[in-house]
Amino acid sequence: MATKLPPSFYRRPDPVQIARELLGKHVFSNLNGELTGGRIVEAEAYSHVGDNSLTMHLKRRGKHAQPLLEPGGHAYLYQVYQRHTLFNISTNEANKPDTVLIRAIEPSEGIEIMLQRRGQAIISPKLTAGPGLLTQALNITPALTGTDLQGDILWLEDHGEIIPDEQVKRSPRVGLAYAGDEAANLPWRFRIIGSPWTSKA
Repeated sequence: MATKLPPSFYRRPDPVQIARELLGKHVFSNLNGELTGGRIVEAEAYSHVGDNSLTMHLKRRGKHAQPLLEPGGHAYLYQVYQRHTLFNISTNEANKPDTVLIRAIEPSEGIEIMLQRRGQAIISPKLTAGPGLLTQALNITPALTGTDLQGDILWLEDHGEIIPDEQVKRSPRVGLAYAGDEAANLPWRFRIIGSPWTSKA
C-alpha cells in the first residue's frame, strides 16, 4: 500500500542516505487537476558540511535559498541557464541546509499529459531522464519553491520497494567542476543500474 513519506524521512541528518533511499520512491504533482508522477531512479545529495558546492550555491542564491533553511520536507526550486527548473528537497533540521536533487524518474502517472507538456509524441527516456526534463513533465516551476511535501500539490510516496545495493550505481555528481576537485569527486550521485530513465551525463 502506498503511503506518503513522512516529515521524519526528510529530517534525518545524512542527505547521502536520504538520496540513496529515495531510489524506488515515487514523486507526484497535482496541478490544475492534472495528476502526473513517476518512480525515482536517480538522485544526488548535497550537504552544508564538507561540500563546497552547496556552500557556494547558498552564497550565490542568497535569500532565494530560504527553503533550504526550513525543516526537511520542502521543495526548493530554481532555474539554471534561465531555462531548466531543478527540483531539490530540503533535508535535515531547520537552519541545516542539506538537500537532495531529484535527477530522473520513470513515468507512471499521467503520461499523456507529460508528453503534451514536453512536446513529444511518443514515450521515451527524453521525457523525464534528466532534472530539467522531469520538472517540465511534472509542470514544476520555481513558483512552487517552499511547497510542503505533505500537501496535495507536490509529494512523495513509498510503494514498498527497496532497491538492493547491487542494483545501485554510485558516482560523482554532475557539473560541479567549479566547486573544486574535493566537491566534484564526492560519490553522492545514485542511479538504478539498467534503468533507461536515468540521465547519461
